[in-house]
Amino acid sequence: MNLLRGHGPLLRIGHRGAAALAPANTIEAAEAALVHGVDLVELDVFGGLNRKLVLSHSRRELTDEPVALDDMLAFLAENGPTTGILADVKFAGRERELVDALREHGLVERAIVSTSHVTTLQNLRRLEPQLARSRTYPRGRVYLGGHRTFIHVTRPVQLAMRVALPARVRRLVDEVGASALTLNHRVVSRGTVERCHELGVAVFAWTVNSTDVVERLDELGVDGVITDDPRIVG
Repeated sequence: MNLLRGHGPLLRIGHRGAAALAPANTIEAAEAALVHGVDLVELDVFGGLNRKLVLSHSRRELTDEPVALDDMLAFLAENGPTTGILADVKFAGRERELVDALREHGLVERAIVSTSHVTTLQNLRRLEPQLARSRTYPRGRVYLGGHRTFIHVTRPVQLAMRVALPARVRRLVDEVGASALTLNHRVVSRGTVERCHELGVAVFAWTVNSTDVVERLDELGVDGVITDDPRIVG
């Protein structure tokens, strides 16, 4: 699966299927994403009971009957034979189950797994080297060191990260063997995009629900945008 747009259009990545058009992380949302021609469907993968992988953004959002990852992969394998899958992993320790599920449905070669958890990406690299990996940045909170102090990534913090990010790209990529970086759109700059492309690494921006932001990211050369409504990406 080619993650770099080259001279082509922005890749359209449906967030949680297409969360603006149907309930997030459901078959209906994935179906809406396919109808509107997304290049990839993004899914939140969560560890459920009995080591079963389900779709949910967090434990707080977990429904009584969440969609099983197996059911979603079966749907996409049958109905979206050319559509990629971006699995946004919200857990640690279930890497083997994720790899087994992708293998069972023949989707390893058109899937990419994204998370901010370094150990998870390293485990996936060991378990299935052919599975593409994307490092999510930044986390919701950042560690300041010293006194083990965490701060929330507010907009001023994001702007500071945006300035510093080009110098950090190589380490972020090399640490996990990433094929892409999945970045909050506010930390994306031309310098970061150019540095990633020098390394052969794609840049995906999240979560983009404004045409103005789409246009800015397009001009910067971002490879793909993750959006609740794929209709806003031309």
